Amino acid sequence: MTIDITGLPHERISFCPSPLGELGAVLHALAEPGHHARLHAWTTATAAALKPELADRLHQADFMWRFNRSDILLPARPRETLAEELDDLDRMDDEKYVGSALELSCSRRYADGAPSPLVDERMRRRALDLAHARGPHRAAFVERMLVDPSGTRAWVRRLLEDCDEAFFADTWRRVRGGLAADARHKTELMRRRGLAGAVADASSAMTLEEDERGARIVVDKLALGRTSAEGTGVTFLPTAFGRPHLVAVHAPGWQPVIQYPVPTSDPAGPAPVEAVKLRLEAVAHPLRMRLCRSLARGAYTTGELVDVHGITAPEVSRHLSVMKKAGLITTRRRGRYVLHQLDVSAVARLGSDFLESVLR
Repeated sequence: MTIDITGLPHERISFCPSPLGELGAVLHALAEPGHHARLHAWTTATAAALKPELADRLHQADFMWRFNRSDILLPARPRETLAEELDDLDRMDDEKYVGSALELSCSRRYADGAPSPLVDERMRRRALDLAHARGPHRAAFVERMLVDPSGTRAWVRRLLEDCDEAFFADTWRRVRGGLAADARHKTELMRRRGLAGAVADASSAMTLEEDERGARIVVDKLALGRTSAEGTGVTFLPTAFGRPHLVAVHAPGWQPVIQYPVPTSDPAGPAPVEAVKLRLEAVAHPLRMRLCRSLARGAYTTGELVDVHGITAPEVSRHLSVMKKAGLITTRRRGRYVLHQLDVSAVARLGSDFLESVLR
């Protein structure tokens, strides 16, 4: 996923925490606790403390944050308070608001843009059809939004304000200092080392590419998207509740926004999607699985593997090359012999790396 920033001055690129952005991440964690194992204690306790009426309202509107995050929850111009950001949201016109709220239900062409279901009958029918397929709660909410967008928007605002009162205000007080410190750190990195340093520090799944064609921020996701920051800017929102997700707003007509998880104690960081693909392909081959069994128990030379598995030296070398390229084995020289051994820690991370890649 790429964001073209050719010619964009660094003053138009900002790192800043957002109360609304963090509330969106929190609501997603509550709706999909399986995505956020490290938050298990918090999500369990918070969900248990919710009043039934508030839990029911959250269920009605959760399509805006359960599967993907609606763009309206990721402000391009963060404010100090949630109330200020909700005021900004109130100033958005109905077509843009409803189109964004229902975009994941209405259109497979997010990156190309799609007309709002308030003005396009085909998109309206699609939104209703998909809503009915998701059950009566979803259908009732979408029907109400299409018939009475202003009233439904007020209902959503009250819902977010009630979440703030019930649990988010305390959560925000706890995390906002760390998020602000991370944003200041990234801003200082951008000043001293350039945007490339700040982007790399935000996430190893993001890079800055510069060549004769221009400059681009590249987000390593299992998704395709392209947008331009020309005439707008780029906003980076740090989040304490977002990992493993790396959310990027890239719809036409919206300023690009990237919400990135603040650093954790994991020194390895997120694995690139290509690396996960190579490792899955490497271990999927039946002969390489047998080689892994040997290499997990100790270090072997190529000749020893030939004897153990009854195959030729070129075959062993070819399979070892695939596994080494995937980062699954380590090699060391002992005299004139080269010893190969499975990197058990890399294989152990493969499941979590794969899950993080598809959730990113």
